[in-house]
This record gives sequence, C-alpha cells and structure tokens, in this order.
Amino acid sequence: MDSDNWQLQAYLDHQLTQIEAALNKYLPGSTTRPARLHEAMRYSVLGGGKRIRPVMLLAACEAVGGNMQEAMPAACAVEMIHAYSLIHDDLPAMDNDDMRRGRPTNHKVFGEATAILAGDGLLTEAFILLSRLDTMDTVPANARLEIVNLLATHAGTRGMVGGQMVDMEVEGTAIDLPTLEYIHTHKTGALIKVAVEIGAIIGGATQQQRDALQRYAAATGLAFQIADDILDIIAAPAALGKRIGSDQQRGKATYPALLGLSEARRRADEMNAIAIRALDLFGNEAQPLRAIARYIVDRSH
Repeated sequence: MDSDNWQLQAYLDHQLTQIEAALNKYLPGSTTRPARLHEAMRYSVLGGGKRIRPVMLLAACEAVGGNMQEAMPAACAVEMIHAYSLIHDDLPAMDNDDMRRGRPTNHKVFGEATAILAGDGLLTEAFILLSRLDTMDTVPANARLEIVNLLATHAGTRGMVGGQMVDMEVEGTAIDLPTLEYIHTHKTGALIKVAVEIGAIIGGATQQQRDALQRYAAATGLAFQIADDILDIIAAPAALGKRIGSDQQRGKATYPALLGLSEARRRADEMNAIAIRALDLFGNEAQPLRAIARYIVDRSH
C-alpha cells in the first residue's frame, strides 16, 4: 500500500472512530421504550459501513477551515438518513434483500413492520438532532435553517426518494442515459452532495468555495454509484457484504447494463477527474477529499 493510501486509511480509521462514538451517543438507547424499535434503529446504524457521507461532510468542513467537532451532529444526522434509506430499500416491497453489510437485513431480524418504523424513526431522529438547542450552537440560526432545508430537500422527492421511485418505475425496461443519470444523481448522489454542502456551510465557506465543493460532490456522487454498479457484477460476495448480481437479476438500471463494463469504468474515472479538478481552488486542506474521491472508484466493496 503506498503512502497516500496509508494516509487515507489512517484518516478514515480516525474519523470512523469519532463518528461511531457520536452515533452511539446521539441514538436513543436500546433499553429506552419502545426498546425493540430503538434496538432495530441501532442495529442498522451501528452495524458497520464505510461512513462515506459523514466522513465527506467532516472533510468538507475541514477543507474550508471549520471545526469538525461542530459538524459532527450534522454528520450523524446524514448517516441516520442513509441508514433509514437502506432499511427501506431492503424490504420485500422494494429490493427484497436478505443481507446487508454481511449481516441479515433489518426486516429479517426484527420483522417488516418494525423495520418500517425503524426507518421512519431514523429519518425523524435526524431532524431532531439537527434542531436540538444543545448541538451546533455555534452555527448561526439562519445557517442551521438552511441546513435543515437542504437535507430535507435532498432526502425527499426532489432527491433520494425521487431517485428511488424512478429506479423502481423503470425496473426491467430499456432506458436512456439521461434517465439513468437522473436515478443515480438523485438516489445516491443527492445525499453525498448535501453532506459536502452542509460541511461547507458549518465550516463558514465562501460562495466560491461552496460552488467548487458542489461540483466536486456532484461528480463524486455519480462516480460512487457507477462504482457500486460495477461492484455488483465483479465483487466477491464476502467483500460486498450482500449477494452480487442482484441488480442484473431484477433488471435494474445500471451503467454496465446500459454502456458495458469497460465504458462504465471509463465514466467513473471521468467523474473522478472532474471531482479532483473542482478542488483546484484548495490546497492541502482538501487532500482528504481528493483521496476519498479516488478511493470511491478504486474500492473493492
């Protein structure tokens, strides 16, 4: 492993430790009534994962000179929304997956009804966390309001939920590239994009810095989903933590299915190059973001 990768791994490990501790702190306790519901919420949030979205939020805050600890509650809120989306995606009415991150999916452990409520609870908990008076109290009120609005917008029908809906609508049908890009930029890219933007806001970014980070996040979000599409075909099941080939079996809209594996890889590399160029405004303070962009297209799971 070269020195850059070692540095990235050390950075990710450090951030992961901080994020895990904060998530454990901010989630309702597993013995708090209704205990089974809170246990289900904790099962999915604390059950592993790369934490790419909260790490990117913290890295964006750092890139513009902000204090990452001030951004930690927002990073946890974004991860709670991501976890809720995975719980609901795995349900029989959606993707009907039995495994997630190498463990049985939430509904397989707690039942479908509890899994639905666990997702609902996590979505709500994210906004409770963002609106608490004892968190992010150094962030101006108008900035906090903008953060709440941005996260709600990118998580809802104009973002992640809308992308999931279109993904389901076109399943098993032939689609064009603009439709595929709409799905990917909304279903996956929206939450990555808003994570970076929230980090920039908390860090006190200038408009020029925000614009650059938005370009970075848009390209990185698309690259992330293309990489996921590729991994669904080539990854080892043990590394991926879920069954492979499921997208093909369900007739899902993916880049390899539409463009072929080679062109999908080229497209991911192209998005990575766009993301890196968007950070030309920054110096070494944005090195974690550059390394994360490369990691996203090179990862094995």
